[in-house]
Amino acid sequence: MKNRFPRTATYDPNWINENNMGPNPLWLLEDLAKDMNLEKGMKILDMGCGKAITSVFLAREYDVQVWANDLWVDPTDNLKRIKQSGVEDRVFPIKAEAHSLPYAMEFFDAIISIDAYHYFGTEELYFSWYFQKLVKSGGQMGIVVPGVTKDINNQGDLPEKLKSLWSNDLYTFRTYQWWGNHWDKTKHVTIDFANNIVDSKELWLNSNCDQELLAADEENLLTFVKVIATKY
Repeated sequence: MKNRFPRTATYDPNWINENNMGPNPLWLLEDLAKDMNLEKGMKILDMGCGKAITSVFLAREYDVQVWANDLWVDPTDNLKRIKQSGVEDRVFPIKAEAHSLPYAMEFFDAIISIDAYHYFGTEELYFSWYFQKLVKSGGQMGIVVPGVTKDINNQGDLPEKLKSLWSNDLYTFRTYQWWGNHWDKTKHVTIDFANNIVDSKELWLNSNCDQELLAADEENLLTFVKVIATKY
């Protein structure tokens, strides 16, 4: 993966493994960021940042200011990691629920969300009422979420080996076509990119998580979806 993700390759893999909360978030972020217009000094919301290693990565690699927003991880713990990484002047840890975000409208130049947006963003009104309002006109929103290569709406749509492993929360795994339409129909944005990440299954397997689920996925249903949009 070193050649594919040269920025991530400069980070201690033990630090990544100790602080990730799922598939390697720096690989996913690096793949996303290469297709976004990130510039020095931007104000970026890292939505669902987990233990803030994606926020640290953004600050270091792109010299931006990052609001590291998460509901599940104590911001004081995140601040410790941020200080240890030497970016406390550029990364600001916040604890806030996705529907109660403490930010002014159009405050951010861009929003990024890695392996988190599907927990709250499948709602019909979330993008219009909350997410896009935080970004300036002309700003980008980019997400990477676990997804599927064909629509799964009930147990009958699943391959047999996945049925016993498919918990209710996995119905938030949608296709890139679904996500692109989900944002596009709001008429707030132009879709810049919507597709599966190349070799998603390999990335997922090499992250050493969800191994039972991935092993049962003989039809290569599971993938990572990347969506980028620009606000009108």
